[in-house]
Amino acid sequence: MAGRYAVIMAGGKGERFWPLSTSKHPKQLLALVGDKPLIAQAVDRLEGLVPPENVFVVTNAELVDATRAAAPLLPPENIVGEPVGRDTAAAVACGGALVKAKDENGVFSVLTADQVMGDLDVFSATLRSGMDLAEQNDILVTIGIEPTFPSSGFGYIESGAAFASEENIEFRKAVRFVEKPNEATANEYLSTGRFYWNSGMFIWSIPALEKAFTAHCPEMAGLMKTLTGYAKDGKIAEGMDATYPDLGKISVDYALMEKADNIVMACGTFAWDDVGSWPALESHFPQDENGNTKIGQVETLNADGNIVLSKDRLTAVIGVKDLIIVQADGVTLVCPKDRAQDIKQMVAALRENGGCDELL
Repeated sequence: MAGRYAVIMAGGKGERFWPLSTSKHPKQLLALVGDKPLIAQAVDRLEGLVPPENVFVVTNAELVDATRAAAPLLPPENIVGEPVGRDTAAAVACGGALVKAKDENGVFSVLTADQVMGDLDVFSATLRSGMDLAEQNDILVTIGIEPTFPSSGFGYIESGAAFASEENIEFRKAVRFVEKPNEATANEYLSTGRFYWNSGMFIWSIPALEKAFTAHCPEMAGLMKTLTGYAKDGKIAEGMDATYPDLGKISVDYALMEKADNIVMACGTFAWDDVGSWPALESHFPQDENGNTKIGQVETLNADGNIVLSKDRLTAVIGVKDLIIVQADGVTLVCPKDRAQDIKQMVAALRENGGCDELL
């Protein structure tokens, strides 16, 4: 039986949660939901499935020390940092190299550090069954999430014929991946019962991943081969320093999932939230009688439907509606909830204007 491993991608900047999330302390290092950082929760969810010594984290080089502090259950050497961001295909190739250095036939899950899960027994069964199927078949397994509403904020996977059923988890052949749709198209997707949200989580064996990279993205096949040699010598950081600067940026969806014809989708029925922006917190915190989500020291008067986070100080809110108001680390953010996606644009503008780097 091949060994079981996990690679957690933790390189995101979390800019949509600015000013609480910054480049030096991004979303995955925050206890946004629950009492532990999101990265620590991602590690905890693997208990009983993958031993800590087989869990790897690929993050940014600047965040290695902070990530090690936030995920103390993992061996420090299992947390590695990319010198520059090259999107998810490179992170997967790096993770594959770390796994292959230990086990040439290993099966591993690719997970993200900034998602929130519920129904953990179902989540565990999904991963466990997916790893069993990935060991037994030359397939690339992805996890689709059964949609609960017609979201235009997620990509979708169209599912096809049944492939297998294990532990009450359905696996279907994946027909295609589609980009984020408009609202009308999302409604159409939901009505068919065939479309699932693209969670960005994957399961595969080392041989299946190498075969897919070789066929569809030779650059990443070469990267994985090179980094495996460095990883076997305990010098993965040196290997990334040598290879990453010349790499092209490409996501694993574009590199593999939109090209391969051996993709199987697990039907994920566990609760899932990628906590993509401030409005997502409304699902995880109670609201007062006026629909306000209040985190920290907050007082409201004649205010409705606001999300207010106040770190280490009192924020008083009077007579406003449907705003995001955040006080954190010397910054005040005020933004309509329906403009939450523009926070990333504000961060980019501040970075371009200069003078605020320590706050970004």
